[in-house]
Amino acid sequence: MTAYALTDCWTMTRRELAHWARQPVRVVVGLVFPVMMLLMFGYLIGGGRGVEGDYVSFLVPGMLALTMAFGLEGTMVAVTQDLNKGVIDRFRSMPMANGAVLVGRSTADMMQSVLSLAVMIAVGYALGWRAHGGAGAFLGAVGLLLLLRFAMLWIGIHLAMVAGKPEMVQAVQILVWPVGFLSNAFAVPGSMPSWLGTVVEWNPLSATATAARDLFGRSGGEPGHITAAVVWPLALLAVFFPLAVRRFARLNK
Repeated sequence: MTAYALTDCWTMTRRELAHWARQPVRVVVGLVFPVMMLLMFGYLIGGGRGVEGDYVSFLVPGMLALTMAFGLEGTMVAVTQDLNKGVIDRFRSMPMANGAVLVGRSTADMMQSVLSLAVMIAVGYALGWRAHGGAGAFLGAVGLLLLLRFAMLWIGIHLAMVAGKPEMVQAVQILVWPVGFLSNAFAVPGSMPSWLGTVVEWNPLSATATAARDLFGRSGGEPGHITAAVVWPLALLAVFFPLAVRRFARLNK
């Protein structure tokens, strides 16, 4: 049964990848938008308040974390479109593993996330940013960033099924912006009002950004941040993954 389930999930993943070929503009926009953000904050706005040392070395890991939180609307819209067109109902009537549609969708999204990270890291290197923590630490930072993305993805999938319609996705997507900007991606919490700094420090995205900076070698290792960067996404997954699976199982009941 496991082999059949994996085959079903891969079939659904290939379906999503085929959509990329038919809609290349959406993929390109998803890759270009975070690059524009990095260049804008690095050159036009820049100089993050309270940041000691080179701002680019602070900004790039923060932007990598922010990229993992943004861009969920593509997956959310795809899920709601499948719901409204009856595609998921047709898939569920086939001898297919339960949840293969969601797993395929999430796998395709994670592939694009890996590509986005690669593009952003390349742009960071072009701006003069360098990772100094070694190969193991580098891979660890990338792993934490992808773990955050995976958790955010399942939150998006669940909210998409709650929203139900593509036109509602934009309203739900707006909620991601406060999570992204109320973080330490651009500035240190100590430079903010105390109440705002507290909110920023408790943001899961801040934990991942700080851990990534440490692992990339910007400052000394801080295991507490690395632990938080693991615990926060796992906690979110523990809540939203079963919620998404349960809601998907009840769609035709």
